[in-house]
Formats: sequence, structure tokens, C-alpha cells
Amino acid sequence: QLAESGGGSVQAGGSLKLSCRVSGYIGWWCELGWYRQTPGQEREMVSRISSGGTTYYADSVKGRFTISQDNTRGNLALQVDSLATEDTAVYYCSACGKVWGQATQVSASP
Repeated sequence: QLAESGGGSVQAGGSLKLSCRVSGYIGWWCELGWYRQTPGQEREMVSRISSGGTTYYADSVKGRFTISQDNTRGNLALQVDSLATEDTAVYYCSACGKVWGQATQVSASP
């Protein structure tokens, strides 16, 4: 099971930290990640992290977002800096791109 927290509303340029509590068995092959979705759009990958710590970012967030996980992989985080209005979306925590959390809203106002 995945449970997100930490979303909210900030002014553009601000920061937020999203957290995801991961419970249950996560295989070594399974990447944890963050995805986001806006109304009428497909869900898109924001960032992923492998069990070995290799990270991947969407081009639109490189240099602004930082993904991390603890050693037990029980806690996943996404540090969001320099938030832009285009980052406004519902953010999902994911395991293997198949198991999803309930989502958290991130909003950036001009």
C-alpha cells in the first residue's frame, strides 16, 4: 500500500516536499516513483528511483525536483523546488508503475 502526504498550494517559485509511505513487500526489481495528472491529460512520469538508487526525471522537472528513498524503501519523497504553475497537478506515488497511492494535490499560483 502507498500513502501520499505533503501536497498543498504555494506561490510559483516556492517549494513543497511530497512523502509516500510504502508498506508491504517491494521487490528489488520494482522502481518507486512519482507521477502526475491534470484534467483531460494522461498520467505522466515525473521521477523514478530504482532499488539501487538510480534516478530518472522528466525533462520538465530536471534540476528542480529531487526524488529520494530511505534504506528500507519504506519512505519515498519528492522535493519540489522552483515550483511552476505548469506543475499544478494531482501527484501519485507508485510502485512498479502498477500500484498507486490515493494521490495528493499540488497547486502553484502565479
